[in-house]
Amino acid sequence: MLVRMYEADAGEILYYGEGAPVSVSSLKKKDLQLYREKVRYVFQDPARSLNPRMNIYEILVSGCRKPLKRRGISEKELRCKAAAILDEVGLQAADLEKRPSEFSGGQRQRISIARALLMEPEVLICDEVVSALDVSVQGQILNLLLDIRSKHDISFLFIAHDLKVACYFCDRIGVMYKGELMEEAPAANLYKEALHPYTKLLFSSAAGVEEESPRINAERRREIKSSEGCSFAARCPSATERCLSEHPELRDVSTGHSIRCFNY
Repeated sequence: MLVRMYEADAGEILYYGEGAPVSVSSLKKKDLQLYREKVRYVFQDPARSLNPRMNIYEILVSGCRKPLKRRGISEKELRCKAAAILDEVGLQAADLEKRPSEFSGGQRQRISIARALLMEPEVLICDEVVSALDVSVQGQILNLLLDIRSKHDISFLFIAHDLKVACYFCDRIGVMYKGELMEEAPAANLYKEALHPYTKLLFSSAAGVEEESPRINAERRREIKSSEGCSFAARCPSATERCLSEHPELRDVSTGHSIRCFNY
């Protein structure tokens, strides 16, 4: 929805670029194209998001050749730009003529990042970009992204299921469950000050600790039948009758820290 691959059924997405904020859903044709040049997307699985029939140069430039040429960039300059971007992400200019199958998973993700950077975006959406990689390679890609953020002054929206990775990379973290924001806090504080039962569960899972009070199947069925209460109530060890019948609102509990829970 952020890049309009899907249209939102409700609500509003606002983009704060230069000047007044813009509603993404209201953008048409040229304005939408310009927006998509500023907000680029790096997909989760580079093996599926890179066309195996294209060489790396065509993969990098196929989606942005026209807009870059409108900026006055020639084909020769475009090739130089593509080579420079590959070098920045840790590959070589000679790799432009190769195909995705000749690279490892980590290298393919570097190519995906290079493709997103070619348009000099303002925002980079990273969708689980390290989840399919070995742990050692994850660290390399995260450090690469940190260097890119510092060098290009790019904003990142980093989607991840691993809270340890999110705490390492992000400034702020929003924890979502079934499409709802359950808790939001500065990343540096969240692991120490997590309040929501779901956030605590995620951190304990990351540490290899089993859930203390697993709920039985009857509660799973109750969760399906009842939707007016808290969406996490059927799994929550602290749930009360109020949690099952009323829907909690997201509210601030301290500066920069908000939570969707009746117990705080």
